[in-house]
Amino acid sequence: MKKLKLLMGILALTFISSCSSDKAEIDSEYPVIDITGANAFPIQCSTIERGKTFTFKATFNDNVALGSYSLDIHHNFDHHTHSTEVTTCEMEAVKSPVKPMLFINNYTIPNGVKTYEATAQITIPADVDPGDYHFMIRLTDKEGWQTLKGLSIKIL
Repeated sequence: MKKLKLLMGILALTFISSCSSDKAEIDSEYPVIDITGANAFPIQCSTIERGKTFTFKATFNDNVALGSYSLDIHHNFDHHTHSTEVTTCEMEAVKSPVKPMLFINNYTIPNGVKTYEATAQITIPADVDPGDYHFMIRLTDKEGWQTLKGLSIKIL
């Protein structure tokens, strides 16, 4: 009987100690998109030439682990907004698109990375409509938290 009580006591202590050590830290912080570095591009009000390739550059940070990011370029000929920047850019008159640029692409980030220097080569077709565009950066961490940065750019 003493052995049974001893065994039950050991099992109870094992159960209690295993439960208390299972407290995983919950990631509740959004990832950060940093475009303040000297090499960052584009930034608010940047201009990009048709028929040229440019390099997107930004630094991404997260407290636990980054997941992935996506880039989206679409026209802003109707002056809609989802800019996240304080500075406004000079806009052209409202116009109807004829052959606007549309670019949407997803990118992976290596597993377990907290800081990542993102770069991507993007070619602007020579025959797209020039004018006002949005450059959207969407960053997701491993937990699923997402940060969006909306920039106004001009394609010449």
